Order: sequence, then C-alpha cells, then structure tokens
Amino acid sequence: MNEKIGWGILGSGRIAKALADGLSILPEGELVAVGSRSQESADAFGDLYDIPRRHASYEALANDPEVEVIYVATPHSLHKKNTLLCLEAGKAVLCEKPFAVNAAEAREMARVARERDVFLMEGMWARFPPGMAKVRELIAEGALGELRSLQADFGFRAKDRNPEGRLFNPALAGGSLLDIGIYPVSLSSMLFGKPEEIVSTWHKGETGVDEQAAYLFKHAGGALSVLHSSLQAQTTQEAVIAGTEGRIRIERQCWRPQEIVLTRDDESEERFSLPFEGNGFNYEAAEVMRLLRAGEKESEIMPLDESIAIMETLDAIRAQWGLSYPME
Repeated sequence: MNEKIGWGILGSGRIAKALADGLSILPEGELVAVGSRSQESADAFGDLYDIPRRHASYEALANDPEVEVIYVATPHSLHKKNTLLCLEAGKAVLCEKPFAVNAAEAREMARVARERDVFLMEGMWARFPPGMAKVRELIAEGALGELRSLQADFGFRAKDRNPEGRLFNPALAGGSLLDIGIYPVSLSSMLFGKPEEIVSTWHKGETGVDEQAAYLFKHAGGALSVLHSSLQAQTTQEAVIAGTEGRIRIERQCWRPQEIVLTRDDESEERFSLPFEGNGFNYEAAEVMRLLRAGEKESEIMPLDESIAIMETLDAIRAQWGLSYPME
C-alpha cells in the first residue's frame, strides 16, 4: 500500500463535497480521482478540489489503477449498483448511508464484498467522532447500569422542496426515513441491536414519500427506543440514553457529538466536552484507512451484518406504512 492511500469519489454532489472536505485534513489520505456522469461535472468537481484524475464515467473511476478506495456518493437508489461496480473492480468501498434501499440489496453488497475479499463499510459517519466513542466507553464501563431506553430525533425544515430532488423523489428513495431517520435507528441499533417489535406511523407527503415519521422499538428485555424524523420541522437533534443507574444526554446535535452530560442516580452531573475536528466525515475516512492498512475487510464499529439488520428494520417500518419505491 502506498504511503498515502488514494481515494476516488463516485459522484459529484453535496455529499461528495462533504467527504472531500473531510479528507482534506487527513495527511494519510489523498483524493486522486473523481468519477461523474459527464466530463463537465467531473472537471468542475476536480477544479474545486484540485483532483488530478477526472473521469466522465463511474466505470472509468472503478478501473483507475491509482485509486485504492472509493466513496460512493450517489443517491440512495444507486448505492447497490455503484458499490457492486467498484467491488467487482477490486476497489475498497465506503458507501454513504443508507447502505442500500432495502435489506435484499444490502445482503447482495455484503455477499459480493466477502466473496471477493474486498473491504466494504456503510458511511454512517456519526458513529466515528470522539464524542460517540466516549458514549460507547461510558456504557461499556457500566456508567448507566443496564440500558433501558433511548430517545432520539433528527428533523429539519427542508428548504429545497423540489419534488424531483433527492429528499422528495420516490424514484431516488426519498423521504425522511432513509435520509435522516436512519440516524436515530442506527443509534438504537448500536445500543440495543435489532428490535423485537416495531410500531410506527408516518405523514405521507404530496410526492408519496414520508415527510415525517415516528418509531417505537421494543428490544430484548423490554428496553425501548422512541425515535422521530422530520423534513417538516427543526427538532432538537439530541439523544438521551437512560439506564438503571444513570443517563447520558448528547447535546448540540447528537450526530456531531461534542457535549455529553452524564447524570447519575443521585443527580450528580459530569460533563464531557469532546473535540470535533473538520466536518465529521474525516473520522470515518480515517477509520477506513486504518482498517485498510491493517488488512481488515470490515469495521467492528459499523459491521456489514449490522448494516443489513438496520435495513431489515427500515424494511419492516415501510411495510407497516405500505410504502415501496419504484425500483423495488
């Protein structure tokens, strides 16, 4: 492996720029190539980040010998197709969340990665900052006792309400569940695993996707997750994890965890202020490169089997609503 790991980005939209910005502060990685659907868009993105290799097709990027790992930054509906293209070319892949549109797609992606012995990870960037590592550390130390509940939400008022855009277009697997609802669902999965029972409800928007939804999970032993996602209103975006001996509040947007308050049963508090460098995407990119240098093919923090289980949970939620996407 080279001194610097060569990255390629598949796609040139907003989320591709987030990963490019994150990579820019990591000396161990280098953004060497971008692949887009046209030379014009590839060149525009390349000019923005001074990228030397600019491809007018995803296939050309996947076959670029200078690229060691590819970040898949296309809409949800293309994640499986684009990931498989890269895996079959022998490239390690970091695929932006949601991992796929449904569990069947996720299982196929994991199968191909394992058969070809190639690294693959879902880009759930919120799991990797120091603040979330501290949450896992406190829980492992028994600071909360036995975990009993989670309350978490992610909501914002979408300014761009274009029905053809990624948030509201059914053909792009739009809606609050897959775009932002996956954050509290993934946090619940990290803490409790796959739920045993699910109760959910939703508000169906004009384009047919969920613009707002609520989810109640029952876990083994009776623990509960109370979750909410919305494209209609700005929520607190905080999380409270409660156990038999205390609780943790992740403040100031729990997906960018910087302030964590541990409250014990006697109501004494301990506050942790954690560093948050860059835009957050740097943490998942750094973890990918650490794993690649170690010869690992999966992440213990975001393992493939858990990504599949999360997609199974999202499938079960949509089944309750009777919501499916055109590509299914």
